[in-house]
Amino acid sequence: MPVDPKQRRAARHAQPAPPPGRQTRRKPPITVDRITDAALEVVATQGYDALTMRSVAAVLDTGPASLYAHVVNKADIDELIIGRLCAQLVLPEPDPATWREQILDVCAQIRDQYLRYPGISHAALAMVSTNLDVLRVNEAMLAILLTGGIEPRPAAWAIDALSLYVSAYTLELSLVAQRQSRQDDDWVVSRDELVRRFTALPADQFPQISRYAVELTSGTGHERFDFTLGLIVDNLTQRRPTHGLVDSPAASGRVGAEPAG
Repeated sequence: MPVDPKQRRAARHAQPAPPPGRQTRRKPPITVDRITDAALEVVATQGYDALTMRSVAAVLDTGPASLYAHVVNKADIDELIIGRLCAQLVLPEPDPATWREQILDVCAQIRDQYLRYPGISHAALAMVSTNLDVLRVNEAMLAILLTGGIEPRPAAWAIDALSLYVSAYTLELSLVAQRQSRQDDDWVVSRDELVRRFTALPADQFPQISRYAVELTSGTGHERFDFTLGLIVDNLTQRRPTHGLVDSPAASGRVGAEPAG
């Protein structure tokens, strides 16, 4: 007996009631905080290179279009995640007796935050942020240096130099770790192998490298990091006053400073 098309349509549209305990739950609303959380999750699990509007949306179980009601673009997310990390720093009350230790500690905190998220310092590079959490770190670092007797311009430029180094240092470590995780990548070698290669170089062409191979490859943990930041900070107290220098974008090269990026 033929079935009435209306009955077929009704059968197609009939939805069985969900079993008890399995009622559909409403998704939590998309917010800027949830977008930031999702972005950090992407970076923590997949690395910064995987961070896109689409990958963030996937974590939130939504489409990329729904994010644009809350963030402008990927660069906006970059600023949000750096701001989130900056908000977690412990910023000291500037002390003229311990200003050197204070500025180095802030840099070490930023370093450790960046190392938690592979490649995230890439987001901080070339960014002149107006995010309030980022600016609070800038404010604190500047206050520490000024309290230590450093003149305003060297203090401002020192923040830029320290920030660039922290970002570059952590980015390099993340790239090395990424290469080491690839079984088919033989470009990252052990220190012993590097010493062997350096000492095997022709001494007439590379007399210094072959002789000082051990020194060139020395350093454990963050020893090189501490050494470089020490050079920057210690040099600040030895600089002559810079009164009379003309401010200009051409002279400064960069137009702003960023904490660790």
